[in-house]
Amino acid sequence: MIRTAESVSPMHPDKICDRVSDAILDELLRQDPNSRAGIETMGGHGIITVTGEVSSSGYVNVRQVVHNLLGSKYGVQVNIVEQSPEIARGVDVGGAGDQGIMVGYATNETAELMPLEVMLSRRLNQYIFEKYGSQYDGKTQITLDTETMKILAVVASFQNVSKSDLTEDVKTWAKNNDLKLNGAEIYCNPTGDWQLGGFEADTGLTGRKLVVDNYGPRIPVGGGCLSGKDPTKVDRSAAYMARRIAVDYLRKYNAREVFSYLAYAIGRAETLQATVIVDGKEMQIEGYDLTPKGIIDFLDLRKPQYEQTARYGHFGNGFAWDI
Repeated sequence: MIRTAESVSPMHPDKICDRVSDAILDELLRQDPNSRAGIETMGGHGIITVTGEVSSSGYVNVRQVVHNLLGSKYGVQVNIVEQSPEIARGVDVGGAGDQGIMVGYATNETAELMPLEVMLSRRLNQYIFEKYGSQYDGKTQITLDTETMKILAVVASFQNVSKSDLTEDVKTWAKNNDLKLNGAEIYCNPTGDWQLGGFEADTGLTGRKLVVDNYGPRIPVGGGCLSGKDPTKVDRSAAYMARRIAVDYLRKYNAREVFSYLAYAIGRAETLQATVIVDGKEMQIEGYDLTPKGIIDFLDLRKPQYEQTARYGHFGNGFAWDI
């Protein structure tokens, strides 16, 4: 099977928006662990717009959060209102903040229990990003043949890094990780070197890199955006729980791969579906409190930790739901 996955740097415009939304959430949770938030960020060409809903005893200077992350060169527009009372009445009694189906996954392909193509593209991206001072927009992509475990193609595009330097970086990274690039196609800055990146070159939006945030394109994505949402929203908390369940079942059955599925209705605490597929065999999930409150307590989700999840994926980075 041929598999491909991509990764984007934390300074990619979509990732900047994810990080802003989650940095605001972190500050709210720091002041009030029971904060509720649904924060969306859009940015581009000098202007960042932050909108959404917040119910909290905390106060966040949104402009200051943006400037702390990105400097003061951007104008910031803020339009945040209180959470809808019609949504709140379902959450107040312990129900899910929305309907949805969340998919969890784990595989024995890598130490992180993540798909190999995802981890290769992510680690290459991190290597390049950190080498050049953690400030540039960039993308990487890996294509591999899973039968031979041979890398077939590498794509790397980074702002303010020359094609020749980037090509050497790819080769050095591969050598340092005992990866063979013999016969692989290498595409570095395929349309030429570039200096305009981030919001100077393109717009960004919270949640637009949902596949990068999860498990790559070969694993189904059930829920919505994760960033900017407090854990009463099962798009986030149940996605994390689904990952934890997949990891637990992988280890329990010494399996090759596990899919888990959790479904909810808005305002209802109990799941509508809680199934797991272990190496092709489906069974019911047992032994977990899968109510929103149960998940929040089990994974300790009311503490600030979310801007970090928005950088290089929500899974496979050693968070509580990965262990």
